[in-house]
Amino acid sequence: MKIGGLDIGSTGCKLTVFDDSGIQLGQAYRDYPVKRQLSSHEIDISAIMDSVRAVTREMADQFPDLTGIGVTSFGETFVMADENGEPLRPAMMYTDPRGEEECRELCDRLGRQTVAHVTGLNPHQMYSVSKIMWIRKNEPEIYARTRYIFLIEDYIVWQLTGRRQIDYSLATRTMAFDIHTLNWSSEIFAAAGIDTGMMSTPVPIGTSAGNVTAEAAARTGLSVNCQIISACHDQVAAAVGAGAFDGSIAVDGAGTTECLIPIYDTLPDIQIMLDGNFSIVPYAVSGKYVTYAFNYTGGALIQWCIDTFARKEKDEAAARGVSVYTILESKYPDEGPTGILVLPHFAGAATPYMDSGAKGAIIGLRTETSLAEIYRACMEGVVYEMKVNYDALRDSGIHFTTVHATGGGARSRVWMQMKADILNLPVVCMEVSHAGTVGCAMLTGMAAGAYRDLKDAADHMIRKGEVFLPCSEMHEKYMEIYKRYQKVYGAVRPLVQEG
Repeated sequence: MKIGGLDIGSTGCKLTVFDDSGIQLGQAYRDYPVKRQLSSHEIDISAIMDSVRAVTREMADQFPDLTGIGVTSFGETFVMADENGEPLRPAMMYTDPRGEEECRELCDRLGRQTVAHVTGLNPHQMYSVSKIMWIRKNEPEIYARTRYIFLIEDYIVWQLTGRRQIDYSLATRTMAFDIHTLNWSSEIFAAAGIDTGMMSTPVPIGTSAGNVTAEAAARTGLSVNCQIISACHDQVAAAVGAGAFDGSIAVDGAGTTECLIPIYDTLPDIQIMLDGNFSIVPYAVSGKYVTYAFNYTGGALIQWCIDTFARKEKDEAAARGVSVYTILESKYPDEGPTGILVLPHFAGAATPYMDSGAKGAIIGLRTETSLAEIYRACMEGVVYEMKVNYDALRDSGIHFTTVHATGGGARSRVWMQMKADILNLPVVCMEVSHAGTVGCAMLTGMAAGAYRDLKDAADHMIRKGEVFLPCSEMHEKYMEIYKRYQKVYGAVRPLVQEG
């Protein structure tokens, strides 16, 4: 049996095909542009669909017997469509600055605590409902013509199958989904002035939407016998693909952003979660939940350091045929902490602060400070920020004893050992860095009948790599520095206050 995971990202989409033993058979990728201006961040949904059709045709040509494809996507971004499903305007990205006033209006009508306790989200303009309200107010002619409102995953699923359904984890990103009843909140939609009939039907994570229609098959090259699965939000897919199915394991996604995903075996303490700006998201295992503790600049900060300071090292790496990361990691003379404090808020602060006005900082430089030290200190800053999030979640119900690491950053043995030492927990690297695609394919295989359950899917598709155990001596050294790091945000933030 051949199964695929279709991952729709904010800048490109990829379709990866596996056999039912977890062997990757092929992959196709296409990117698309995002239009970012000071007053708007938008993406052309037709460009996404063109890319989806391109990757499906490429893989279908190679694997005409594809049994099923699961769809996962980034969250919040939505599509306003007419009765024929034609987009009426570009899709508003989660980073779009519009919707702040509307979010405030919604909270004034219902109470901020009510919205938060219903949705499991600390109200914020990034979520879909605030921006839909903005369109209703500022583009009434567009809103009047709107028959359907989709997020990206359910738009793709509808285009391929004709069925309008959205999985629970992605539905939460609208800030209009009730995490207790697992349905749209009629109270929130009424206060927002939006008809719930425009929305797709919420379904459990990993639900089949049926087979590809004849029309979609002609446009994509897929067989009409190919099933399409509503998988989940991309972060949930990463947790599934990393083999985290209960509260004993958390997932560290070390990509452009750094995201720690703990699993909750029961509904976590909502107030503690809201105080730390942590969302509560239904998980692939019924009755369990996840949250996202993240920093906007994980790998992005490391790349900034390299692009800004390491031109000589990049040339050296090219000449030697090795990565620049290997060069820089080999030049640090000591295994211990640098003592340099890097506040990794170079793109603002995410959880637990959610402070878009925050700025990054590097503190403790000397004339003899080397580039290798700054590089390593950037790594440390990202992990210290993870520790801040870990501490903020400590009383919410987390009890994980192991971290499963995915993403490009998981290839760095130095960074993985650093994470084990600072968190004082074993870190297990997954052999496949793109856990989201694997998780999506696992859910697809379950829906298609290849696997009995998630554990069976994991036994077939997930392979663990190296394990990094914490060193108690190093942990103590890092914690001495961490005590100082905890004071940096409070000290720096007033100094970079604008206006």
